[in-house]
Formats: sequence, structure tokens, C-alpha cells
Amino acid sequence: MEPRDYGPFPYTPINDRPKLNWPNGARLAVWIIPNIEFFPLTRGIPGSPYTSQAPVPSVRAWAQRDYGNRVGIWRIMDVLQKYGVRASPTLNSDICDHHPQIVKAAVELGWEILGHNETNSLWLNQMEPEEERQSIARTLSKIAALSGKKPRGWLGAGLAETWHTLDYLAEEGVQYVADWVSDDQPFFMDIGGGKRLVSIPYSYEINDSPFLYTRNGTIDQFVVAIKRQFDTLYAEGAQSGRVMAICLHPYLIGVPHRIAGLDEAIGYIAAHDGVWFATGSEIVNAWLNSGATF
Repeated sequence: MEPRDYGPFPYTPINDRPKLNWPNGARLAVWIIPNIEFFPLTRGIPGSPYTSQAPVPSVRAWAQRDYGNRVGIWRIMDVLQKYGVRASPTLNSDICDHHPQIVKAAVELGWEILGHNETNSLWLNQMEPEEERQSIARTLSKIAALSGKKPRGWLGAGLAETWHTLDYLAEEGVQYVADWVSDDQPFFMDIGGGKRLVSIPYSYEINDSPFLYTRNGTIDQFVVAIKRQFDTLYAEGAQSGRVMAICLHPYLIGVPHRIAGLDEAIGYIAAHDGVWFATGSEIVNAWLNSGATF
């Protein structure tokens, strides 16, 4: 993608598009995205979002995140199984080396795994171009080797990209990207050379990391935010379909005093008619089949 002042897509206001019809007349497509991440102990992790200083080893901050993989993710799996919901986890491929049990369990649950860098400690915009290309390729191939399926979707660690990222993803056969949190419906991204990717709605608002970690929100406030986000999108979806993303981190939502909040929020959404819990690829495929042009 060439540098440009606006994104690699036209500005198309949401009230100036054809009606989006989801399968079975659903108003709202809801996808749930656990971010399953690995942080090497050999790299520093700041203990607060307001500082960049980090000792090595960062035992307290590292152990908090390790809790998510040892305990929290399994609680998330239990809650989603309760409602028959298949998630779309974004996966650091180093998880395949250190916690293959998580990957195997996700496959058994029918979850759709997206690529999410090799490790969460090294973002794409911290790499030189060829290093980035090789890192993306390694991420996708390692996930494919363990899960049996090469990811069709991608979320960059930190939602970070470079001017080269979309080209490299397209070269690897990635179909959709979640980094661009700028819409409530999918849209095409034209990256040049006749290549297009789909942007799928992700969220930096209904996301436990900024909400609970950066902004110091409570789990009760997060549940209220999820419900209110749902209510608005559900109402708008009566006119044209919408997408709602619920973005989770096992070390945050998966602790004992918060997990019941996730159960409450998913139960609230599931109690409504016209809700389609879907994976990322299912949403993208339905959007493409609807005759998407923008």
C-alpha cells in the first residue's frame, strides 16, 4: 500500500449504502474475539499503561498475563460453550510452541483462529520490511501446522501496521483484517495491483484491555457498556445489518471476579431474536454473498 492521507478505501457513509441482509434475517452479527497472547519473559513488560519502563524479568506483569493462558482462557471457553458460541481468537503463533493445548482445544470447539503476530512483545511497526514479511509468513504457517488450517483473518498486535502490512497479508492469502476500527459493517480495502482485502469491524471500545486496564473501568461498567453497545447496534440493525465485536483478553476477563460479567453480557445478547453469533470468516462470507460493493 502506498502512503496516503486517507485509508485505502473510499469514504462511504453508513446511511448511503445498500441494505445489508444477514442470514436468516438477523439484525446483528456478533463475533467474540479472545486475544490469546504470548509475552516472552526475556522482554520487559511495563507494569502500567502509563510507563514504558520495564525491568527484565517483569515477573508481576508477566505472571498476570500467564494467568490468562493457564486459567483465564479455559473460563472463557466454558462461558461460550454454555451459549453455543464459537469464538474467533486472535493468536500469537508462539502460543503454538508454549501452550499447544489451547490451540487444540480451540480447534475442537470449532473456533476460527486469526493470525496475531508471533509474540505480543514485538509489533509489526517495530520491524524492518523484510523482517515483517517473514514474521507474518512464520506466524501463519506455524498456526496452520498445529491447527490444520491457515488463518484467513489477521489482527496485528497492538493493531499496528506499516505501509507494507496489507500487501504482505494479501501475499499470504489473508482475506480479512480487523485493525481498522472505523465502521460497524465490513468494507473493501483496495491495496493496489488489483488486490483487495476486507476490513471487518473490531472494537477498541468493547475491549477489556483499554476499558479495564487503561481506563480503570470496573467489570460492572464493562457489562453495561456491552449491553448498551448491543442495544444501539441491534436497533440500527432493523434497517440494515450491523456487526458487533466483543474483544477479550483472558488475563483480564478470565479472572474469578470478572468472568461472571462475561456470562451476564453474553446471556443478555443471546436472549434476543435476530442475533447471529458468527466467526469472522462467516461474517465476511455472508457480507460478500450479499453483493457487497463498497
